[in-house]
Amino acid sequence: MATPLPARYVLRMRVALLPPQSRVVKRVLPRSLLGRSLLIILAPLVLVLAIALQIYYGSHLVLISRRFATSIAGEVTLFTDLWERAPSSMARAHLRDLAWQQFELRITASAASTLPPPRAPSFVGPVAAALNDALASQLHDPYSLDWRSDPQSVLISVRVANGVLRFAAPRKRLYTGTIFIFVVWLVGSSALLFTIAALFMRIQVRAIRRLAVAAEAFGKGRDAAPIRPEGAAEVRAAAVAFNRMQARITRFIAQRTEMLAGVSHDLRTPLTRLRLGLAVLPVNDAARADVTEMEADIAEMERMIAGYLAFARGEGSETARPVDLDALLADIAERTRRGFPAITYRSKGPAIVPLRPDAMTRAIRNLVDNATRQARHVTLAILKRDATTVEVAVDDDGPGIAADRRERVFRPFESGTGGTGLGLAIARDIVHAHGGELVLETSPLGGLRARIALPA
Repeated sequence: MATPLPARYVLRMRVALLPPQSRVVKRVLPRSLLGRSLLIILAPLVLVLAIALQIYYGSHLVLISRRFATSIAGEVTLFTDLWERAPSSMARAHLRDLAWQQFELRITASAASTLPPPRAPSFVGPVAAALNDALASQLHDPYSLDWRSDPQSVLISVRVANGVLRFAAPRKRLYTGTIFIFVVWLVGSSALLFTIAALFMRIQVRAIRRLAVAAEAFGKGRDAAPIRPEGAAEVRAAAVAFNRMQARITRFIAQRTEMLAGVSHDLRTPLTRLRLGLAVLPVNDAARADVTEMEADIAEMERMIAGYLAFARGEGSETARPVDLDALLADIAERTRRGFPAITYRSKGPAIVPLRPDAMTRAIRNLVDNATRQARHVTLAILKRDATTVEVAVDDDGPGIAADRRERVFRPFESGTGGTGLGLAIARDIVHAHGGELVLETSPLGGLRARIALPA
């Protein structure tokens, strides 16, 4: 039967089969639940806002702007005709007063022969185009518009027979205040709704994050108190289910450890009697070799029982705490040097890591013991240390293990490096319980490298 591919490879294959457009969308979309939830809320808000502005801007505002502009253009056309027909300067002065009193138009005349250059408004709106169209349709004389010289008025310059006639039309006659009220209400209400939704979604995501942190801590073997259910009903149900699962697993591990401790005790009792019986048994020189072999078998059985108990128990009830990994490795190297002088430890200074020190010591000692049984020289060192990861390596110059057998030797009782076959299995079990990874590689010394990667 074919071996199923790991999940990460399946995910990469699925992403590779997506069309290019889908890949671009996946890169642009937020990755976090909070970001995607806010995008789901923000997209309809922006769409509704755009539709409302388009309806208002495209119909009501354009219509109102056209009417205002037509009114101003009609007045400018009227007073231009009256100005050209005025018989005297007194009549033109009367026209100025009438334009100001009735329409708030300021009229000035100059003897210039050319129109000033037009100056477009700095903003984009329908009123500028509406006023230009209205003047073009009603006014038969050349004209120019200046939207920038006077912040309170729009300057309309018309070339007449005797020069240039300038009209200053107040801007307030071209704009309606309702547009600002409408835009402020629309944008403000949308921003308020989005802010409330963002705060609510943040509370929901915070509950999910706490659940994820608790699950990660529990998976690494750290003591995690039951999390307080909060958030939506589904999130609360997930938190309650996690607390129950954590309690059941903890209870199961405790019961298993107690049972195996009792089995170990029961098995060690008859082995102890056998050892004592052999010790007091009178034997001659011919049977001495057989008795020695029996004692060695008993010692091997005791080691197997202790190793199996350590494998099944894992880290036991030890609590993780900040530990100086550098000091822990130096102590292991010093203890190993008593029976194996050819071990070297390469220190990189203090490295504080959250560990179960007894369990991690057991794991690294298992790797070192395996190396010392196969090699003439062993090196223990910290390879990498940064804000997220600490890597430890045990290198030897022994025969090593073939690449196709390295994964198999982690199975219990697969005697790939000598001994009972539990050392590597126990070591990987402990490392996994710390949230790390243990892999076997080719050593720079020519033998085998056991590399441990731990979260910092």
